[in-house]
Amino acid sequence: MNVRTSGTMIAAGVVALAGCSATGSTRSATSAPSTPATSTPATSTPATSRPPASGTPSASPPAASPAPRPRLKAGAKGPAVRELQRRLKELDYDPGRADGKYGISTQMAVWAFQKVNRLKVSSTVGTAFWKALDAPEEPRPMAKRRERDRVDVDLKRQYLVVYKDGEPALISHISSGSGEYYCAKDRGATVARCRYATTGTGDFRTGRRASGWEISPLGQLYNPIYFNGGIAFHGALDVPRYPASHGCVRMPMHIAEYFPELVATNVPVHLRRPK
Repeated sequence: MNVRTSGTMIAAGVVALAGCSATGSTRSATSAPSTPATSTPATSTPATSRPPASGTPSASPPAASPAPRPRLKAGAKGPAVRELQRRLKELDYDPGRADGKYGISTQMAVWAFQKVNRLKVSSTVGTAFWKALDAPEEPRPMAKRRERDRVDVDLKRQYLVVYKDGEPALISHISSGSGEYYCAKDRGATVARCRYATTGTGDFRTGRRASGWEISPLGQLYNPIYFNGGIAFHGALDVPRYPASHGCVRMPMHIAEYFPELVATNVPVHLRRPK
């Protein structure tokens, strides 16, 4: 089961070299010929430099600030992308393999993180995103009943959370019902039925499942797990960042590969549209 691991960014430290003070110079005493008691003594010449007053610290150069983390966009490559991927995995998101390439899997994990942390949803990883990665928010529970093993779905922000033993085990971007009006024949029906493409809120449980591609009247579903009649979680080749399905909950293909291993049968499912 491929569940999140990720690395953390290491800030470069700077060693400050303490400044040094020159010690005061000491004049050499020279023998002087004896003089009468009434002679005026010679005036002492002051030292050219003095040590710092007792208790006064030596000046040190200020520590340098950590180098700013780069702004990343889809298509970027390199160590910063790998660091992003590792950190997302640590936080239970799944950007795919930490290969240093900002592809579609990483992009969908970025979307999910932005949704949970109430950031603007885009493919750009900027200052606000990096800051949130350092102090991320926990996903908000969808229902008062918080079973230790469950699936919460936020239909407003389009993400789901799989909980195992009371802790998030996966946070994923999804795409649910588009709300559009359509007509199609149900399985075994002879006449098309028309309705709106909605994913209803409520409390359900996972039921029937299929392995691999399943052909439905509305298209192909990869590794579907049904939880409300003909509505299922399933992998799809197209999972945009907005609602686009006929009612099912689409998820990225690389997550659908192991989702059936992560979510058993008869697991509670809570779907809500929170404010």
